[in-house]
Amino acid sequence: MAGDNLKVLNALDVAKTQWYHFTAIIIAGMGFFTDAYDLFCISLVTKMLGRIYYHVDGSPKPGTLPPNVSAAVNGVALCGTLAGQLFFGWLGDKMGRKRVYGLTLMLMSVCSLASGLSFGSEPKSVMATLCFFRFWLGFGIGGDYPLSATIMSEYANKKTRGAFIAAVFAMQGFGILSGGIFAMIISAAFNARFKAPTYEVDPIASTVPQADYIWRIILMLGALPALLTFYWRLKMPETARYTALVAKNMKQAAADMSKVLQVDIEAEQQKVEPTVVQQNSFGLFSKQFLRRHGLHLLGTTSTWFLLDIAFYSQNLFQKDIFSAIGWIPPAKTMNAIEEVFRIARAQTLIALCSTVPGYWFTVAFIDIIGRFAIQLMGFFFMTVFMFALAFPYNHWTHKDNRIGFVIMYSLTFFFANFGPNATTFVVPAEIFPARLRSTCHGISAASGKLGAIIGAFGFLYLAQNQDKAKADAGYPAGIGVKNSLILLGVVNFLGLLFTFLVPESKGKSLEEMSGENEDANE
Repeated sequence: MAGDNLKVLNALDVAKTQWYHFTAIIIAGMGFFTDAYDLFCISLVTKMLGRIYYHVDGSPKPGTLPPNVSAAVNGVALCGTLAGQLFFGWLGDKMGRKRVYGLTLMLMSVCSLASGLSFGSEPKSVMATLCFFRFWLGFGIGGDYPLSATIMSEYANKKTRGAFIAAVFAMQGFGILSGGIFAMIISAAFNARFKAPTYEVDPIASTVPQADYIWRIILMLGALPALLTFYWRLKMPETARYTALVAKNMKQAAADMSKVLQVDIEAEQQKVEPTVVQQNSFGLFSKQFLRRHGLHLLGTTSTWFLLDIAFYSQNLFQKDIFSAIGWIPPAKTMNAIEEVFRIARAQTLIALCSTVPGYWFTVAFIDIIGRFAIQLMGFFFMTVFMFALAFPYNHWTHKDNRIGFVIMYSLTFFFANFGPNATTFVVPAEIFPARLRSTCHGISAASGKLGAIIGAFGFLYLAQNQDKAKADAGYPAGIGVKNSLILLGVVNFLGLLFTFLVPESKGKSLEEMSGENEDANE
């Protein structure tokens, strides 16, 4: 079999957990830390952007972003991410994982810094600049998904591969948490230095001129973690599986992995040649791929798509849900900076209590109970808790029951992360052939981002009050928060059904899962 013939791949499969595994987790994970920070920090500052640039004199409520501007600001990075996942996923299989890896990080760093800058001071020019740079920021973030997952899966051993890939993804939780904590620190510091009355006391003075620096600082800080790991990304060797199975350079693969594993691995060039010749090199659009991996790709794309509809509709607009149940006071009772602090505090508490623990529960259990069981369980409990929030929704809006609502809401997030949010990232990096691994992961991830765009844009309109008079300015009447939550519960249930198309990869080598061993024997 191919995996047995190639000592270098076998050595990786049976290697004990070593320092290089943790180095790889940190290098790849800091990219994901940055991804999460950059994608979710925008939801902390959109209310402030509305106050600064869309203030209406004499209005009883603070200014808000018009619907089209809000949708663009919140969604443009997701559109960039989708494009980046497809492009860099394909490029990672064509040029190699390592070559493309540094490029995505540099793009993220430059665009993070640039998104805090703006040409002119008019609302249109500020928003246009912000959207332009956040699209390209998203494009870089998109490349990080398939490349990080593929690199980690190809470096890891059989026994703990799931935990290592999940640990890279789990850094997202720390990124969301850090975004909230940093926004709290900045807003608290500015609030202490620049005292301002509430909006209802003095609408103009409630937004101090210095507030314009806050959102820029929060967005620009996203460049820092990416820059810190840039050097180490460039130093990482290409993965042995790409070098041996795709580039077909066994000598280089053995040399790279001898350094990494700190053991001598013979360069078995003579063994590789017949293996590579025999290997069936069917492409992505071939009948053979459809027969072997068609249902697998349908499973990974559909589950990620359905998960992200629910996940992003909640995550991007959780501040609206908190306001709806009274956890964040009405906007007119706060000044602009205090509002950022309150929204950041709510996001930090959710991240601390449910998001971060959920990710690390997956890391702890994924190689014990398997990917399939965790994903099935996650979708099941997300469905249950979403319906439990939705049907007695009026009960949860009463002041005495608000803490109960937040606990239920946190549990939904916990099971998203100790469930499909992690497993949909892990599995596509394990079940496809090496020459198509990055591309297939990119396609699966892009399908997820399509769901995220539907969730983010759709929820913005759907969650509006059914009475147009009570809807936010500029929005048509929606179906209300209650009906939106019921709809999300149905989406989660569909995710549970599509999970049955995804194979279990626990404890198996990548070549065994992808069928590359069979190719060599044909």
